[in-house]
Amino acid sequence: MADCEKTAHRKTRLPQNREGAYILLSQTFRNGRREMAPGKAMIDYEAEFDISALVPESAQIKAGWERDAAAYRESAPCELDRPYGPGPHLFYDLFHPTGGTEAGSIALFLHGGYWQAFDRKLFSHMARGLNAHGYTVCVAGYDLCPEVRIGDIVNDVRSLAEHLWATYRKPILTYGHSAGGHLTAALLATDWRARRLPPALAAAGMAISGLFDLVPLLDTSVNEALRMDQKEAVANSPIAMGIPYGTKLIAAYGGEESNEFKRQSRVIVDFWTRGGSEAILREEAGANHSSIIAPLADPDSSLVHDLAQLGK
Repeated sequence: MADCEKTAHRKTRLPQNREGAYILLSQTFRNGRREMAPGKAMIDYEAEFDISALVPESAQIKAGWERDAAAYRESAPCELDRPYGPGPHLFYDLFHPTGGTEAGSIALFLHGGYWQAFDRKLFSHMARGLNAHGYTVCVAGYDLCPEVRIGDIVNDVRSLAEHLWATYRKPILTYGHSAGGHLTAALLATDWRARRLPPALAAAGMAISGLFDLVPLLDTSVNEALRMDQKEAVANSPIAMGIPYGTKLIAAYGGEESNEFKRQSRVIVDFWTRGGSEAILREEAGANHSSIIAPLADPDSSLVHDLAQLGK
C-alpha cells in the first residue's frame, strides 16, 4: 500500500443535466428509473435485487456463515465487542494474525444485508484468510436502517476508520460484501485530508458484489427500510462521490449474479479508472451473490491472495 502520508486524491464530480439528474457514463436516471431506448423493455429492478429469488439456498448459506463464524471466534486469537461509537451496533471484533509476516495495514471487513440486516457475528470467519497472511482484521458492525439512514451509516464507518487510525496508527485495507462493498468504496472516496487525517488512510480495498449506484434501488422493496429519495440516493452513491485519484480497488462479482450487480461493478471500475484510480474488475466464475465470499475464509484462495497484495 502507498505510504499513508503521501497518496494524493483528486475528486472528479459527475456531470448533471439541467433537471439535476446525474449522468453516469451512457446512462441517465430520473425518478429512480433508467431511461431506455425506444422499443426496449424497462429493467425489473425488483427482480435484479431480489437475493432470495436469485439465491434459493441463501437460508442454508446463512446458517453456514453462523456456524463457521462461531467456530472461528472460539479458535482464533481475538478481542471481541470493542465499541467505536454510541449506537447499538457500533462495535467491532478484532482478529489477530495467525501466520505470515505482520502486515503494514490493518484490515477492515464490512458485511452486507442491504444496510438493514445481518450482524458482524455472522462473518467472523471472513478474517481467517487475511489472518494467515499477517493481517490483523477488524470485523465491524454498523447501525441499520430504518433506525438510521444510509448517510448515517457512511459517517459511522468513516468514524470507525478514524478510530482505527487513532488506535493502531496503520492505514486500512477495506473489504466488504454487497452493502459492505458500497461502504468500502465510500471509504476510498473519502477526503481524509479534509478531516485532518492522512490522505491515504483508506486507499485500497476490495468491494465484492458491491452497490455503487443507489438510484436503481429507489422503486424497489429494498428502499422501504432505507427511505431514500433521489437526492439522498445520489449523495450516497460512490459513483457520484468523486473519483479518489491514486487509490486501488478490486471490484469483484459472481458469474451467477444478476445483470445489475455485474453492471454496478463494471461501471465503478470504468469510471474510477478514467479518473486515475487503479481499479480492477474481477469475475468469480460460478459464484452467486451469497457464495462469492466463501473464499475469504480460505488463506490459499486466489481472492485472499489478491486482497493481501492490495495492502502491501
